[in-house]
Amino acid sequence: MNDKIGVGPYKKPWPNDGIYDPELLLNGDRRNVLDKYRYWTVEAIKADLDKNRASLHVAIENWQHDLNIGTIVRAANAFNVETVHIIGKRHWNRRGAMVTDRYMNILHHETVDDFVAAMNLEKREIIAVDIIDGALPLSKTILPAKSVLVFGGEGPGLSEDMKKAAAKTVMIEQFGSTRSVNVGVAAGIAMYVWMQQNILYDTDIA
Repeated sequence: MNDKIGVGPYKKPWPNDGIYDPELLLNGDRRNVLDKYRYWTVEAIKADLDKNRASLHVAIENWQHDLNIGTIVRAANAFNVETVHIIGKRHWNRRGAMVTDRYMNILHHETVDDFVAAMNLEKREIIAVDIIDGALPLSKTILPAKSVLVFGGEGPGLSEDMKKAAAKTVMIEQFGSTRSVNVGVAAGIAMYVWMQQNILYDTDIA
């Protein structure tokens, strides 16, 4: 690892606040975290993030053991979404998350039905993101504050059960020759559009 990344050992006297990790104070903090979180424990960082989570949820149908799941989790961390849902296999490839999963609220659901029941209980709108017939253009669609964006695995996409469960399906408009963008890229785009509509500024979308 590049020694220039992050900060070195903390000069004594050390702070005695419980948010600080003694090992990081001793050896330095080379993690990919904001400067305000330098030397903080994982638990302290997560607790601080929990105070200001966006109301957005993100869900992933775990069809394949691929790095895109980790990529989506990493993007969800960047936007500080409230919860990430993994549907299907409990174990997923965390390499793409770059350890950001430690700071997230991640829930597992065995089946689509389990997931849908949980979302109905919360009165949370399920919005599928996929390029299929009948999908609405993302740029012209309202994404409610209390919604969950659902993404399928790279290749197979969303299951038929999930498509039926969704209140609406949106697609990201494209202009090149490829049939679709990488699902990790699509997730980042969709989350940012939600942020534009609900956090950053009001829009005039009908």
